[in-house]
Amino acid sequence: MSSRERRLLLGGAGMVACVRILLWILPFKRLVWVVDRTALRSARVAPVRLSEDTMVTIAWGVTTAARYVPRATCLAQALAAQWVFAWFGHPTLLRIGVAKGNGKPLLAHAWLESEGRVVVGGESLEENEYAVLSPPVVPNRVSNQ
Repeated sequence: MSSRERRLLLGGAGMVACVRILLWILPFKRLVWVVDRTALRSARVAPVRLSEDTMVTIAWGVTTAARYVPRATCLAQALAAQWVFAWFGHPTLLRIGVAKGNGKPLLAHAWLESEGRVVVGGESLEENEYAVLSPPVVPNRVSNQ
C-alpha cells in the first residue's frame, strides 16, 4: 500500500467513524448542514475536478475503512465520502432511494454520485432497483449539477 493510499484509508476511517457518531447524536439535517459548510469553505471560483484515480482511491478508502467501523451503514459511508469530496472542493450528490421487491421488505439505500455516476454505494444498486427520493437529497454547494 502506497503512502497516499494509507493516508486516504486513515482519513476515510476517521471520517466514517466521525459521521457514524454524528449520525447517532445529531439530527440528519444538522449533519447535512455540517457537510455543506465544509463544501462552502472549500468552494472556489469553479468546482475542482479530481482525477479518476483520486476519486476511486477516496471511494476505496471510505468503503474499506467502513468495514472496521461498527454500524457504518451505506448512509454513513455516502456522507463520509461526500465530506471528503467536499473537503477537496469536488461536487457530489447524495442520493437516497427505496425498493420493494416481490414479497420482500422495503429496502432503503444511500449512495454518492459525482458527474452523473455512482462513486460510493453502487454495489447495492446492481442488486435492486431503487426509486430515488426526490428532490436529490444533498447536493454539496460546490456542485453545479
